[in-house]
This record gives sequence, structure tokens and C-alpha cells, in this order.
Amino acid sequence: MGKWNKLIEKILLGDSDANIDFDDLCHLLRRLGFSERISGSHHIFSQRGVEQIINLQPRG
Repeated sequence: MGKWNKLIEKILLGDSDANIDFDDLCHLLRRLGFSERISGSHHIFSQRGVEQIINLQPRG
């Protein structure tokens, strides 16, 4: 199983959300076709056909 499939599985299980690497998650969203814009420390992802945006901010 590839790195991205393992990450998707980890996310879908929901058991270890706090242990998902921020950069890996951002990279995965870009690979899935999401557009990213950055406002300060917030990384905002959107995609045509998806109503809700995803707003991520790294810890610290």
C-alpha cells in the first residue's frame, strides 16, 4: 500500500487525527485536486463541487 493510501486510511479511521503530519495532509489535498490559498498561517483548500472549504492551521 502506498504512502498516500496509508494516509487516507489513517484519516478515515479517525483514531489518530492529532498524529497526521500537517505538510503531508496539505500535499494529499493538493494531490486530490483541491486548490490552496494561504492567508497568514491558514491554509484554505477548496474544490469545485465541494461546498465546504477546508481551513487548516499548523500547530504553534
